[in-house]
Amino acid sequence: MESVVDWSRAQFALTACYHWMFVPLTLGLGIIVALLETIYYRTRDKKWLDICKFWMMLFGVNFAIGVATGIILEFEFGTNWSNYSWFVGDIFGAPLAIEGIFAFFCESTFFAVMMFGWKKFSPGQHLAATWLTAIGATFSAWWILVANAWMQYPVGMEFSPEQMRNVMVDFCAVAFSPVAVNKFLHTVQAAWCLGSVFVIGISGWYLLKQRDTDFALKSIKIAGIVGVIGILMTMFTGDGTAVQVTKTQPMKLAAMEGLYEGQEGTPLIGFGIVNPKKTYDNDEKPMLFEIAIPKGLSILGRHDMNAFIPGIKDIIEGKDIIDGKMVNTVSYAERIERGKQAQAALRQYNEAKKVGDTAAMQQAETDLKKDYAFFGYGYFDKVEDAIPNVQAVFYTFHIMVMIGGYLLVFILLTMFMACKKPEWLTFRFKNIMLFPVVALLSIPLVWICHQCGWFVAEMGRQPWTIQDILPVQAAISSLSTSQVMTTFILFAILFSILFIAEVGIMWKQIKKGPNYNS
Repeated sequence: MESVVDWSRAQFALTACYHWMFVPLTLGLGIIVALLETIYYRTRDKKWLDICKFWMMLFGVNFAIGVATGIILEFEFGTNWSNYSWFVGDIFGAPLAIEGIFAFFCESTFFAVMMFGWKKFSPGQHLAATWLTAIGATFSAWWILVANAWMQYPVGMEFSPEQMRNVMVDFCAVAFSPVAVNKFLHTVQAAWCLGSVFVIGISGWYLLKQRDTDFALKSIKIAGIVGVIGILMTMFTGDGTAVQVTKTQPMKLAAMEGLYEGQEGTPLIGFGIVNPKKTYDNDEKPMLFEIAIPKGLSILGRHDMNAFIPGIKDIIEGKDIIDGKMVNTVSYAERIERGKQAQAALRQYNEAKKVGDTAAMQQAETDLKKDYAFFGYGYFDKVEDAIPNVQAVFYTFHIMVMIGGYLLVFILLTMFMACKKPEWLTFRFKNIMLFPVVALLSIPLVWICHQCGWFVAEMGRQPWTIQDILPVQAAISSLSTSQVMTTFILFAILFSILFIAEVGIMWKQIKKGPNYNS
């Protein structure tokens, strides 16, 4: 990586990946802790109080580290991506500001009451604070995901040539776009699944050590309920995500499946090996090996087993088939040409403004609006520049799907055993407890699944920071490569220290067990 663009992307990816280690656990544990305290409030059974306080302590440690990395992540928009921040700051900044002012302060205030107010507030007040902390964290996620969804599907805005930037014209379109709503539901429910697997895995460790088994069984049941809801809803909203991506980001969908040439009744690849020699304009086979589900991608993308799904070559050439009719969309070559025309019109507007030529300004603005939808393509010299890394997107997507399928089986089976066959949880095979070992191994798997999901979402959008409007090379700050490299290394060290510290603190609390506060 020799360019400022690559190092800036790497630094942002580093920060985002570390931040996302903490956020889903915060969202998932928040709901589980609130449910545990609700059970204690209704039963007044001290066992449930001890269980609640134990998981609440782990929640608190994770919450604090997540806040620290999240603040740095938001600052990087200004330090590393200042052109992006200027170009769309009026729109992108709005949900971030709401998240900071409302949700962040809301959850932080009630977080303090939840963690330190056991003896200073009534049980009902403390329970309310716990639920409001969990709800506040979810609201915080909502506004962050609205901002991200807008990058994937920019709506509710128009370009102001006078200001040389985009301005918001419809806040509701930004806040409640179908992409934003689906992304929020999918992400939060996946976080419930992660929190569930984390609790089940740690509880499995207690079963393996044959200590605090009653605590472990109770924790597994409550986490299992959250996990079952989370994994089923994640798969449901995953279907919705596929539909949205098919409509708004067809190139991303094609990369996810390594699809170069579309067909009616397009199969869905369950497992495959991408041919690294394949490009959109050669005759190489796209896959060296594949196991496919007949017509699966057509069903997934358009809920029609015979629907046509365009491949990378089709999209570049501007071909699609909808309802059996050929639809000629704008080819990438034409998009590049019209994007350059839009940029030229913007320059003409600026020159006319300097000399006060009103008529020329109006004509330039008209020309700009005509081609502004392809403004970002004007930064490319060839159509290949607009194709994401197919191998990276394909493999991470399929790893996510395979782990997701495993988690569905694991959580459902765990819930069945916890409720119907608890003795199976401690079943031994050759003197090894199978379930606790599998549960512990599932903890890193669920994090890998989450990271792969975000990798697909962001790498599949490349080379865009804002889909079709602003590519990464036009979004960066005026920094030297050495400056970004230095901060990358510093952040890598800092985040690694924070991560190691969190794991160490959590492990210390886990070894103490649930009765440390008694």
